[in-house]
Amino acid sequence: QVQLAESGGGLVQPGGSLRLSCEASGTIVRLNALGWYRQAPGKQRERVAVISSMVTTNYAYAAKDRFTISRNNANKTVYLQMNSLRPEDTDVYYCNARLTGNEYWGQGTQVTVSS
Repeated sequence: QVQLAESGGGLVQPGGSLRLSCEASGTIVRLNALGWYRQAPGKQRERVAVISSMVTTNYAYAAKDRFTISRNNANKTVYLQMNSLRPEDTDVYYCNARLTGNEYWGQGTQVTVSS
């Protein structure tokens, strides 16, 4: 079993920054793609950014040039640096990890951008 523990969410003013972290633990042979997704109440979960095992990154249009995803394989951690935050970035952010044959989700961390 694999657990994902997110941290780093909170309240920030427009234009501010937050750094989300997600640490994987449990029986892990190899972490493949890692990603961050977001979900608002009543809406579908949507991709924010994904980073492959080869460190190839892919961003949603709204995240490009403002967010940066990175990973530390030794610590089994994925990060999301979010800059120039906007009120419309307010959501619950979820970490996702893909291992061979399985996919796991974190419990989510709330990000609120408001003055």
